Amino acid sequence: MYTRQNQKNLTSAQKKRFTAALLELKRSGVYDAFVRTHGKYFVPDRDRKLRVGHMSPSFFPWHRYYLLEFEKQLRAVDPGVSLPYWDWTTDTSPVSSLWADDFLGGTGRAADRQVMTGPFAYAKGNWTVTVGVSEARFLTRNLGRPQNPIALPTRAELQWAIDDPVYDVSPWDSTATAGGFRNKLEGWAAPKSERWRNHNKVHQWIGGHMTGGTAPNDPAFWLHHAFVDLIWDRWQQRHPGSGYLPAAPLALGDLQRGRVIALDEPMPPWDVTPRQMLSHRGLYRYE
Repeated sequence: MYTRQNQKNLTSAQKKRFTAALLELKRSGVYDAFVRTHGKYFVPDRDRKLRVGHMSPSFFPWHRYYLLEFEKQLRAVDPGVSLPYWDWTTDTSPVSSLWADDFLGGTGRAADRQVMTGPFAYAKGNWTVTVGVSEARFLTRNLGRPQNPIALPTRAELQWAIDDPVYDVSPWDSTATAGGFRNKLEGWAAPKSERWRNHNKVHQWIGGHMTGGTAPNDPAFWLHHAFVDLIWDRWQQRHPGSGYLPAAPLALGDLQRGRVIALDEPMPPWDVTPRQMLSHRGLYRYE
C-alpha cells in the first residue's frame, strides 16, 4: 500500500520525481492514450448513449479506476511516485506553490493562454498537446479567469455536497436537482446565475484545456481528481449507511435505462463494476 499526499507537503525532490514520471509517460505515448480515453467517455446527458464518466452515478468509481490505472503507469516508471492531491478549498491562489516553476507551471499568457513556465510549457519541447482537435498544441490555462473572475469552491460549498446523505437521485444526470451527493460534488446542481459548483468550478477556474473532455491534457487534472476521490471517501465515512445508487438496473420504460451504470454493471472500457471500486483500502491511503 502506498500514500497519496497533499501536494503542498511534497518536497522539491518529490515534485521533481512526479513531473519526471509524467514527462516519461508523455514521451512514450502512454499519457495521450489516457487523455483519449477520458475524451471518449465524456458523454453529455443530452446524448442518448451510455454515460459512464460524467453526468452519471458512476462519476466517482469510474474516475477512481481511471486514476488507479494511470497511477500504475506512473509507478512503473518510478515506484516511489504516487498521485498527489490538491485541496482547492485551501490552496486558492494562482501564485500558490502548486503553480510554481518547479511543479505544474503557472497560468497562460494573455495573448493566447499559452503556459510559458514549468515543465509542461510548450517551449520546453516536452509537452505537445495531440488530443483535442479544436484546441492548441500548447497547454493553455487561465487561472481564476481574470477577465470574468471566478473563485475556487469554498469549504462551505464542499460541505454542502458532503452533507447530503443520498448518493444520487433520478434522473441520474446533470439535471438531478432534488439532491444527491454525486451531482452536488460533480457540480451541475447549481443555480442558473452561478452555473458551476465544486468539481466543475475547479475545471472552469483553471480554464484552457481543463474546460473540455480532454482535460487530462493538463497534469493539474490528476491532482484535482485525486482530491475528488478523497472527498468521495469522506462522504462514505460521513454516511456509512448510504450506498451507491442505483443499486439495480433501472426499470423497463425508464428513459435512463441503459444510459447509467448500476452497482454491479461493468464500467467501460474496463470489466470493473462500481461495487469493486467502493473502497480504496489496501491499495492506497490519503495523508
